[in-house]
Amino acid sequence: MRWTQYYLFTTREAPADAEVPSHRLMMRSGMIKKVAAGIYSYLPSGWRSLSKLMAIVRRELDRSGCVELSMPAIQPAELWQESGRWQRYGKELLRISDRHERQFCFGPTHEEVITDIVRRDVKSYRQLPISLYQIQTKFRDEIRPRFGLMRGREFLMKDAYSFHSSAESLDATYEEMKAAYQRIFRACHLDFAVVEADTGTIGGSSSHEFMVTAETGESEIVRNAADGYAANTEKANAAPLVAPAAEEPVALAEVPTPGKSSVPDVAAFLAVPTQKVVKTLVYETDKGPIVAAVRGDREVNEVKLGNLVDAEWLQLAGEETVVKVTGSPPGFAGPVGLKGVRVVADESVRGLTNFVCGANKGETHLTGVNWGRDASPTDWADILLVRDGDLSPLGGGPLEMSRGIEVGHIFKLGTKYSAAMGCNYTDDAGNDLPMIMGCYGLGIGRTVAAAIEQNHDADGIVWPMPLAPFQVLLAALNMEDSTVVETAERLYQELSGQNVEVLYDDRNERPGVKFKDADLVGIPLRLTVGAKSLAEGKVEMSFRRDREKQLVPLSDVVARVRGLLG
Repeated sequence: MRWTQYYLFTTREAPADAEVPSHRLMMRSGMIKKVAAGIYSYLPSGWRSLSKLMAIVRRELDRSGCVELSMPAIQPAELWQESGRWQRYGKELLRISDRHERQFCFGPTHEEVITDIVRRDVKSYRQLPISLYQIQTKFRDEIRPRFGLMRGREFLMKDAYSFHSSAESLDATYEEMKAAYQRIFRACHLDFAVVEADTGTIGGSSSHEFMVTAETGESEIVRNAADGYAANTEKANAAPLVAPAAEEPVALAEVPTPGKSSVPDVAAFLAVPTQKVVKTLVYETDKGPIVAAVRGDREVNEVKLGNLVDAEWLQLAGEETVVKVTGSPPGFAGPVGLKGVRVVADESVRGLTNFVCGANKGETHLTGVNWGRDASPTDWADILLVRDGDLSPLGGGPLEMSRGIEVGHIFKLGTKYSAAMGCNYTDDAGNDLPMIMGCYGLGIGRTVAAAIEQNHDADGIVWPMPLAPFQVLLAALNMEDSTVVETAERLYQELSGQNVEVLYDDRNERPGVKFKDADLVGIPLRLTVGAKSLAEGKVEMSFRRDREKQLVPLSDVVARVRGLLG
């Protein structure tokens, strides 16, 4: 492709709202153009990279036994009402009405539609398992779209769904899909991690996320290389914390703590370690108020807590609710004497003796508190937020925390949708049973953006070869030099004839402009045709990643390129 005939316009200025490298570089290199908040046009070079990823995805999904189809982006409300998600999904669901005032939504995902398709056609266990997938535009009305393709409102996603007659069949397909995803991200030359994850609004019994590691990632993940444990912080567990040494119980006492409401201030005032303070937090949920107790030096994992109490939403309570539940202002709550409210205590406080907590009375704390004698929680559970340095639950030593970009998420859905929507099969005994489902999502634009987050420098993108819009950038340095132009034209024709993807920079621009643009668009292999090297019968070759230049005899260039590309 000749640059002068291609739709490719670069810019030196970064957009004002670009907060991460991928957004900035995709805009500057002419890959995408903003249409509205969180909505982008994919320009030709951007579409080429997306298409390359889609080809890899199709190859590996087809290999795994999935069959491609295409479902409508606009979905009738009735299907979502059947599943119960029409009300539950929240404001991210873009609800619309047609001219007859019938309600629809712009699909953020397709569990309801695919379940409706399968329930109409599949009746017997002999027809199962089935795996279907599509690559399609989705829409989620994010309250704050940001980061370009990383968190847009309209986006391309590959979503797959499987239907089974047994949990064992689902397990087998789930593992095959996990392996297919790993092949996809390896084929893209990306550094990634597979982590245990929360199922979120999709639901189901278990799930895994695929994270491309990057400093700009929105998600925190913990890993231990020795034992292979990996999870995002919403789901992560750790080995039990070491409890302070047990003591003989002492008498419960009220102690005035004027102006001391934070754990560090209370611990310092009472001369106790923060580990012996029980932090008590009040939450509001759709199920009513909930109280959580955790060790003073740690934090509550609100996702774990919400899952435990089966809450659709959960947030820290305001002062009015805290006073209503505990009788005291925030900062002085404790588990002693609470009535009519569910109290969830983290396992890390189970072994504490003679601990300190709020007295449910302003400016006052309790000392010498002991479980059983003074307070008994409704539930003991792991609601701890794991942090860097905690020990792996698998015994491999300390966990290390890093950041990642979620590019894929797979779920074991179970019968959540099939039972609600009557997607049943007849087993060999003639019984009607709900199909067991799995679903598997992969962000197309998000993965390409994540590749840039992982592969860039101060001057531009450094594409991994499989996702690069072109394999080779051929630059002619002086379009007024007939020898340079003739040589570059010949190389362009020969390389194109060998099915090499070449972007030929035939613009009448200064060398500095061409080199700046070459670094910005980040095509992996660069061939530079200039008068000085041609005088020696050679062409300059360099890789974008290391920029090491070498002069290659003109007669060897095509063969050398073919050898490098494999």
